[in-house]
Amino acid sequence: MMNENMMIRAAKPEDAARLLDIYAPYVDNTAITFEYEVPTVEEFRNRMAHTMEKYPYLLLQQGEEIMGYAYASAFKGRSAYDWAVETSIYVKEGTHGKGIGKKLYAVLEEILAAQHIINVNACIAYPNPESIAFHEKCGYKTVAHFTKCGYKLGKWYDMIWMEKMLGPHPEKPQTVLTASNVELLYNNTKI
Repeated sequence: MMNENMMIRAAKPEDAARLLDIYAPYVDNTAITFEYEVPTVEEFRNRMAHTMEKYPYLLLQQGEEIMGYAYASAFKGRSAYDWAVETSIYVKEGTHGKGIGKKLYAVLEEILAAQHIINVNACIAYPNPESIAFHEKCGYKTVAHFTKCGYKLGKWYDMIWMEKMLGPHPEKPQTVLTASNVELLYNNTKI
């Protein structure tokens, strides 16, 4: 159950170890990420810093406990893709189904829209009915399905891409802003 001492805020480099604690079980025990080895705290912090140069990196905190985090990253490296991002979300073990992911995605999408991002895309191992259902509830639709392209935990996995539009595609899109340009939207957002 959500309560009043929860807030969403921008992640900071000093949060890296606690976010890595949330991420590590996904690496070790699932195909939700195709990463085989848990990164070091330093490597994870560097990844965060690189992402935060342009995109939002959010966490949901209840009191002092971090319950989950979400971020956006480049969809592709070429300039023509600037208006599209890939989203990622990780929720602490045992807290699924409590609205944490939905709250994180809502704020993430608000910031991305303010950055002038239009397409948000999620890459999901298949089968993963829980993640697919979550993304469908958030308004995403499946747009691609790739067969047996990832191997983890002794099994081949398909991969799907799900997509959501945050707004219309104008004839001439606005320049994409960095997350720091819209930072006021997400500093310590109470939920």
